[in-house]
Amino acid sequence: MASNEPTELSKAERSVIEQESGSDFEEENEDWDDWGEDDDNEDGESDKPFVCLFSDSQFSSCCELFEHCRLIHKFDFDVIRKELGLDFYGSFKLINYIRSQVAENRCWSCGLACQSHQDLQNHLHETVKLKDIKPLWDDEKYLKPVMQDDPLLYSFNDDEEGEDNHMTPDDQEELVRYLRNIDEMCIEDTDTLKKSAHGYGFFEQNGAKEVASTSSSHENVGNSSKMEMLNADSEELVGSSDGKPSDKHSKASIMNLLDKDIKKANENYFGAYSSFGIHREMISDKVRMNAYSRAILKNPSLMAGAVVMDVGCGTGILSLFAAKTGASRVIAIEASEKMASVATQIAKENLFWRCTEGNNQYTGVIEVVQGMVEEIDKSIQIEPHSVDVLLSEWMGYCLLYETMLSSVLFARDKWLKPGGAILPDTASIYAAGFGRGGTSIPFWEEVYGFNMSCVGKELVQDAAKFPIVDVVDEKDLVTDAVLLQAFDLTTMKPDEVDFTASIELEPKSIRLANNSTELTSETTWCYGVVLWFDTGFTPRFCKETTSLLSTSPYTPKTHWSQTIFTFNEPIAMAPGKPCADKSTAVGTDACPASRIHLRISIARAVEHRSIDISIETSGVDLDGRKRCWPAQMFNLS
Repeated sequence: MASNEPTELSKAERSVIEQESGSDFEEENEDWDDWGEDDDNEDGESDKPFVCLFSDSQFSSCCELFEHCRLIHKFDFDVIRKELGLDFYGSFKLINYIRSQVAENRCWSCGLACQSHQDLQNHLHETVKLKDIKPLWDDEKYLKPVMQDDPLLYSFNDDEEGEDNHMTPDDQEELVRYLRNIDEMCIEDTDTLKKSAHGYGFFEQNGAKEVASTSSSHENVGNSSKMEMLNADSEELVGSSDGKPSDKHSKASIMNLLDKDIKKANENYFGAYSSFGIHREMISDKVRMNAYSRAILKNPSLMAGAVVMDVGCGTGILSLFAAKTGASRVIAIEASEKMASVATQIAKENLFWRCTEGNNQYTGVIEVVQGMVEEIDKSIQIEPHSVDVLLSEWMGYCLLYETMLSSVLFARDKWLKPGGAILPDTASIYAAGFGRGGTSIPFWEEVYGFNMSCVGKELVQDAAKFPIVDVVDEKDLVTDAVLLQAFDLTTMKPDEVDFTASIELEPKSIRLANNSTELTSETTWCYGVVLWFDTGFTPRFCKETTSLLSTSPYTPKTHWSQTIFTFNEPIAMAPGKPCADKSTAVGTDACPASRIHLRISIARAVEHRSIDISIETSGVDLDGRKRCWPAQMFNLS
């Protein structure tokens, strides 16, 4: 957390520089406070003990500490540094990253959020694919020491003088300026930044509620281990060329950069919706259009004389439905400048545009407002809680991608009347396990008479790293569908967009001729989990005619398709088949699982409008034996 004391370079931070720069440090920084003589012993080494990365154990040297971590906590610092080729900066960041994760009871390598520190100790495991998780700590914020005066940060490199990862004079000078002003940068105050930056992911723990986040920056950060704070924008945060703090060293500077990132993400996002192709795809989606037209056109008592707000109107098709059904006023909000212009022209040509300014008087009901819903106060005055019906098609892949739901809830809280209608008013996410047919393996097994299955196997391995948006055939599902999460849009709070839920998947039951079901001992293989969503227009507001929009594999396909998450390895399932060999692992052919337990977290990512998904998988056999697989982390962007 940020200190309330005046900014001052800590002993640990200064020592990082002193060990590399020697007497030059004193000459170039004469105005810095002198260190007390009793801070160091006669040998110039710290009196502070070396504290374990994962526990409170203390050691007299970093060598003892790292040996303890290797033997007890399955963390081999030397092997990790060599395998990843970590230089001084990369190692420095790794130590701070681990300390930050352990402080949150989170596994440093797989991201699992544990209920307690003891649970974390029990969970710690060896990491196999180190290169896949290297980006986790390749972030400049981990140059900020997590533990005050941490002696480990300036001792781990002592035995590597002369190696290639030795700090250069330029590196030293950069680090002097960076560390001297880092407290003022407020990067360490992540809670403040995350709550202040609208749309950024926030990962909270309130009682039993957890969100196991996998920040999208894991996939998008640069690979350079040198400090990249000296580019055009970030140089403002480091200081002037003479190393003295500038007036721009403030939280405002950080927030300005975050705002730039959000603005850029929004420009890219709304720019994509300036393409007519995507609007044609949405309007051509019969499932989508039938659900909305039914809910609006078939409920005239809801729309008659109503003030309607359409959030993210696009071409204005939903606003046109509302106007046609008898709404007295339709406020169509569109952030894309191009599409706002198009929606205005369409409203004019269909005689629904409302404008009383100037000589031209258009007496329709649709007003098109260009801008984000959070900012439209700048261009139009709408009385608080004056809207009768809040209308929006906000859903993205896996329901929550694009994070537009937050904007709908913002509009609800600010403008919807008490008891006003919101369409749709419910949303649900479902999950099911898919089998071999849901992968690319069958395609590659027979290509013009040739076996190319090696390609399919490699593609399945690659698929375990990324979510895939595609259509899954119902015949390729090997488990029954289960409700993962349900939202009531009339009452849900904005922070409930991020959630963690646990479910169990069981193999599909065999339906008999008499319509009964029975268990089977036949083994099936589950290759992963597929998610989809439904949104409902329920009798709560649609009293005359209800409607449902489903993106299920059991219904006609939509432009949302389904979202596929592939396991690292397939899991054998057979509900009625006991384990033939107790020495084999659960989930194998000899010992199939009777059910698969999943703990799934979905949260808004640091990268604006993206979402993070973590999946923890375990298999349970008929005797109750359990096998857990390492958590998988995905980013949908």
